[in-house]
Amino acid sequence: MSDDLEIRLDLSEKVVHIRSASRVGYSDAGANRKRSEVLRKRFNRVFRVLKLVQYLKEANLLINALRASLRKITVFLFTVLTMVVIFGSLMYVIEGEGNGFTSIPRSIYWAIVTMTTVGYGDISPVTSLGQTLASLIMIIGYGIIAVPTGIVSVEMSQAWKHKPVSTQACPECSAEGHDHDAKHCKYCGSKL
Repeated sequence: MSDDLEIRLDLSEKVVHIRSASRVGYSDAGANRKRSEVLRKRFNRVFRVLKLVQYLKEANLLINALRASLRKITVFLFTVLTMVVIFGSLMYVIEGEGNGFTSIPRSIYWAIVTMTTVGYGDISPVTSLGQTLASLIMIIGYGIIAVPTGIVSVEMSQAWKHKPVSTQACPECSAEGHDHDAKHCKYCGSKL
């Protein structure tokens, strides 16, 4: 009996809107409305107490960047998953059951732990070829860490470029490039 919950951040009113979409024929629609009203009040209280309202624009920018890069990150994660399965299977073949790699899923677990640079140390390769493969996986793991950060950063910079900028010049210092909703110059502080 999980109901769909929509949470929307409204920057104009500086509040959080929560709407519960109840299913047709669901007899307890009033309780859903009451629950969503309570959640909305709690979210708004948390936002006010922690003074998070001032960060809603940046949060929306981050959410939009994550949405824009969703397909790229999905392809990236699929590639990483494929590499983990291949490396784990190779390690099972190279090391075998005698060295702790008792099954392919256990070897895939080792490949995930190694590629993410966690390295619990519960399984480690013993043979020279296995240690060489482990070294290669560790180096690839370090390279992989930066990829999602770069993808999201590019999307964030693209979203930041599309931010509307006013062409109004400051009467005091003649500076341009203020935000569209600016009331004061961001360079000298005088009123626009």
